[in-house]
Amino acid sequence: MTQTSDRLDALRAKMAETNTNLVVLAPGAHMAWLLDVRPHADERACLAFVSGTGAAFLMPALEAESARTQIDLPFFTWSDDTGPQAALKDVLADLHAHDAAVLVLDEAMRADHAALVTDALPNAVRRFTADTVGALRMRKGADEYAALKRNAQIADRAMRGAWAAMHPGMSETQVAGIVRDNFAGDGATPLFTIIGAGPNGAFPHHHTGDTVLKDGDAVVMDIGAASEGYSSDITRMALIGDGPDGYAEVHDIVNRAVEAALKAARPGVKAHVVDDAARGVIADAGYGDYFVHRTGHGLGTEVHEPPFITASSQTVLDEGMVFSIEPGIYLPGRFGIRLEEIVILRADGPEILSDLSRTPEKIND
Repeated sequence: MTQTSDRLDALRAKMAETNTNLVVLAPGAHMAWLLDVRPHADERACLAFVSGTGAAFLMPALEAESARTQIDLPFFTWSDDTGPQAALKDVLADLHAHDAAVLVLDEAMRADHAALVTDALPNAVRRFTADTVGALRMRKGADEYAALKRNAQIADRAMRGAWAAMHPGMSETQVAGIVRDNFAGDGATPLFTIIGAGPNGAFPHHHTGDTVLKDGDAVVMDIGAASEGYSSDITRMALIGDGPDGYAEVHDIVNRAVEAALKAARPGVKAHVVDDAARGVIADAGYGDYFVHRTGHGLGTEVHEPPFITASSQTVLDEGMVFSIEPGIYLPGRFGIRLEEIVILRADGPEILSDLSRTPEKIND
């Protein structure tokens, strides 16, 4: 409860700072982070309400008994035969929020549940969570950093385990299975295993399939898992034999793009500056048309969360933010290269969480 209390206090400070009267969260990442509770999410409205002085749940009666074992906050229950409107009215009265002027809604909330709240507060100005819960989640504390570092080490071991087992003639799916087994053996839940061999690597989000690894292939390996409520995400390259013609030159360009982004990432810098740095290296080398996605995304309780490192992002980076730096070059019909680091931003720049070199791993018979 101490962590929950601390986070509620931090949220209320943000609410005061942003003149927010009421924050309403749905089951999902925000609620789990703030209250350490994960109620079942379905068509029944289950919402957490936080005001400047209190907090309460609008809770389906069907879920109340189970949810009570997870959280010690007032419940205002409703049943299928009555509907949630009366219970919602009671929540707002209890929190003295029936005339809230500024309302923050969870952006991942179901539209019908959002409408339920906004209909009850027709005069409130509505915002999303970017400057309240979202702003807090972007800046990781020491315990969060430790969990993310442990996850990064688990991902490093899963990658090494796959490299040790890989050989020509193995399918992408078989490699992915080895990665998942390594994650599971370390107590982590696999989230994704993108294995793109040869020309498949030119698809940034290739769907791992039955393509067989063969001599001369470059293999994109983008893997991640969850443990302790946090995630990992790393991309490295493997070469079957010597890899394809022209690989070394393109790998060097992508690696220099990573280094440029790392150099640009500093507290007080806008996120687009980091994207500009990586993109500039690749464009100057003549491959700008082949870098087809953003440079990075935040990582924490979700694999993709703010801050987003894009060409248009005005988010000001700050100490404690955790995000990926993952430029790539994708050459249709030939191969793709993506190198991904997860970093936490410190006062003097980014700290890389992985211990793996970005040098491509050579796989031989």
